Amino acid sequence: MFSFFKKRKILKDIIPNNFVDIHSHLLYGLDDGSKSLQETRELIESLQLFGFKQFITTPHTTPLVWENTKEQIVEQYNKVKIELGFSTKQLKVASEYLMDDSFLKRIENEKLLCIKDNYVLVEMSYINPPIHLYEIIMELHSQGYQPILAHPERYNFYKNDYASFKKLKSAGCLFQMNLLSSTGYYGSGIAEVSDYLLKENMYDFVGSDVHHKKHIDAFGDEIKLKNVDLFEQLIQKNDFFKEKELNTTLV
Repeated sequence: MFSFFKKRKILKDIIPNNFVDIHSHLLYGLDDGSKSLQETRELIESLQLFGFKQFITTPHTTPLVWENTKEQIVEQYNKVKIELGFSTKQLKVASEYLMDDSFLKRIENEKLLCIKDNYVLVEMSYINPPIHLYEIIMELHSQGYQPILAHPERYNFYKNDYASFKKLKSAGCLFQMNLLSSTGYYGSGIAEVSDYLLKENMYDFVGSDVHHKKHIDAFGDEIKLKNVDLFEQLIQKNDFFKEKELNTTLV
């Protein structure tokens, strides 16, 4: 008997060779990501098997939770880079900044750790958006930054409020989709929002947002999106961050 159901693709199978990841929590000891050098090594080696080649890792900067300073992040990055034998092109560091009231002061008083040039990764609380959200976005632009909003599909307060997504785009926010959102890892509702944003061509980049081995294991799950072709096209947009002539073999 012939099957009328098309077999779903597996996430890890559609990751291109030489993929550039712009969102992860691979630096151990800084946040809710990796807890040790060994875990950092294992996470990176697993991702390399999927096709990942360049890592721009982004530890949280979250007041009252992960009080990472720019100096602490850079110091740990330099330590881990030496411990793993990575070059600066192979492993880079930025931060995932929580947009809250204190973030306005941070923008004014320090240079942010960017993914590339002026591109800065930002996130919101999962409970509600900051009161001064659009003021923050405007200030980022006025200081010369291009905000990339991490995983917009995961903010449940926007689930049935697609006008807010459009407003954020109009305000100058780029959108980064989490790769695991495609598998339903965070819930079927989040996968549905991802499908909508893909269909509306509102995403600009993707990121793994890998914290631990459970995230690695989820790359073996089926993609539950309707717009798989658009998802694959989106993944290719990360080439924007690619460095040439990389060799990411761990020593």
